[in-house]
Amino acid sequence: MRYILPLEPAYPELFLLAAVCVILIADLFIRDEKRILTYALTQVALGIAFFVTLLPRLASGPEPVTTFSGMFVDDFMSDVLKLLLYLGVMTVLVYSRAYASTRGLFRGEFFVLVLFCTLGMMVMISASHLLTLYLGLELFSLALYSMVALQRDSATSTEAAMKYFVLGALASGMLLYGMSMLYGATGTLYIAQLADLVVAGGAREVALVFALVFIVAGLGFKLGAVPFHMWVPDVYHGAPTAVTLFIGTVPKLASFAFFMRLLVQGLGAEQLAAEWQQMLIVMAVLSLAIGNVIAIAQTNLKRMLAYSTIGHMGFLLLGILSGDEIGYGAAMFYAAVYVLMNLGAFGMILLLSRDGFEAENIDDFKGLNQRSPWYAFMMLLVMFSMAGLPPTVGFYAKLSVLAAVVNVSAWWAIPLAVWAVLFSLIGAFYYLRLVKVMYFDAAVDSALIAPRADVRLLMSANGLSMLALGIRPEWLMAVCTYSIQASLYVR
Repeated sequence: MRYILPLEPAYPELFLLAAVCVILIADLFIRDEKRILTYALTQVALGIAFFVTLLPRLASGPEPVTTFSGMFVDDFMSDVLKLLLYLGVMTVLVYSRAYASTRGLFRGEFFVLVLFCTLGMMVMISASHLLTLYLGLELFSLALYSMVALQRDSATSTEAAMKYFVLGALASGMLLYGMSMLYGATGTLYIAQLADLVVAGGAREVALVFALVFIVAGLGFKLGAVPFHMWVPDVYHGAPTAVTLFIGTVPKLASFAFFMRLLVQGLGAEQLAAEWQQMLIVMAVLSLAIGNVIAIAQTNLKRMLAYSTIGHMGFLLLGILSGDEIGYGAAMFYAAVYVLMNLGAFGMILLLSRDGFEAENIDDFKGLNQRSPWYAFMMLLVMFSMAGLPPTVGFYAKLSVLAAVVNVSAWWAIPLAVWAVLFSLIGAFYYLRLVKVMYFDAAVDSALIAPRADVRLLMSANGLSMLALGIRPEWLMAVCTYSIQASLYVR
């Protein structure tokens, strides 16, 4: 068995923290016309963090290891989510480069805030203690509020940032209050000890149920699920599209980890699971209905994708409330696929945007097939995947979640699956409407679409991955399921 150094499980976080400090100082000496160096340093830092996370896991196998007196865990699930996180953030930066350059966002503050957000999400993913979990959440949230308000001269962005900050502070307060009640009921802040105390009956059950209400409310806000979704459309619409791309993708991986650590690992005992499952059922039902129905009425593509996100979070909750490793694996697979789909959708908005023009309305995509058949086909694959149409990966993602729900021996399983299928069919309308606009309407814009080679290559890979993973999804599904088995069910 390989010897583990005391701080080795946290090496990726420690490295990224050091890299942020170096980039923050180095950027002071880089002129505006050389800002590409800050961008390159950020990408290199993420790339090195990828290998710092991957190589020790390849050497040590699937066994979880802890550090900081058991407050921080490095297990298979955390490593898989972090690797997906690095790839997602690197893709966001590639897609955002041209957009940020023409709008004054291509500066050191943007890259440092992105890295601080990434660091906060990494801490959330590996937290095994309530304080560590909350520390990661606040580091991530405060940096994200600042990113939304980065265009200080834009009234829309400032308004979105204020709404996000006020509602986010309220949700964080509820979450912290729920955690404090957990501590009062159990006498511990360690997530694994929470589970043991609940199973042993050493916790006050009434206080635990009250704590659950506040915790689920806070988690629902972070996920953007109904009835805690009020911020999603306004923030998606008001934030610069480069920031919206970030908000709408990688944070969902950290939110999934938050659910897994706190609800499943800490409060997953049978007597408590029934309580939070009931709350998740209500949130899933409302998210599927409200997200998909209201999205139909949207003409702004960013708002449409915001309501689409709410509907997708309903599907993600279905996998979590199934209560077994198959459902959790399906939910993790769905989160990864969702990130990939949203990268493609918002990446295409950035691709068509140019200086002085925001391609954020559905009408801006009219006749895209006439202007660029290839990029129209990439967007078609993304929309088909979001709608859950075969042979794209979105179909398999929804199918795996529905299969996990149907296998649950509870009265609500079949009705909930039928409800999800019904609103998935309704939601297909607004995705296919965009396809119709691209292929059957006359073009209203004749501007040349000529992105840089890296964007062209990455967007093509992003779109084709919808098809490739739809045809062969088993390897990613196997990784997700195995990571759950190797992490959540090991003490």
